[in-house]
Amino acid sequence: MARIAGVNIPTGKRVVIGLQYIHGIGAQKAKEICSKVGIADERRVNQLTDAEVLQIRETIDRDYLVEGDLRREVSMNIKRLMDLGCYRGLRHRRSLPVRGQRTHTNARTRKGKAKPIAGKKK
Repeated sequence: MARIAGVNIPTGKRVVIGLQYIHGIGAQKAKEICSKVGIADERRVNQLTDAEVLQIRETIDRDYLVEGDLRREVSMNIKRLMDLGCYRGLRHRRSLPVRGQRTHTNARTRKGKAKPIAGKKK
């Protein structure tokens, strides 16, 4: 099992798919990494040599922001918005949708389970 950026990459999958298990690497970046290192798309993780895994690890460390560092940066950006008190920060603070979605109906994922209000039924 290959361990890259603190994540165990599943051995049976193709390299392009396996790299997507790392937070911050999607399909496009995974293909980019494979082309930089020179690994064919159809290769599987268990077919990689130790040298190739090391090359992938070094490429990711050098060129991409992934896992803990990425999570920390995103949370710091949200905290900055909340400290500023701008509209987006206030929406984050109240756990409401940030990007202009409606909240009269829907938005249940963000708002949480519906809370009944006494005396509302007529």
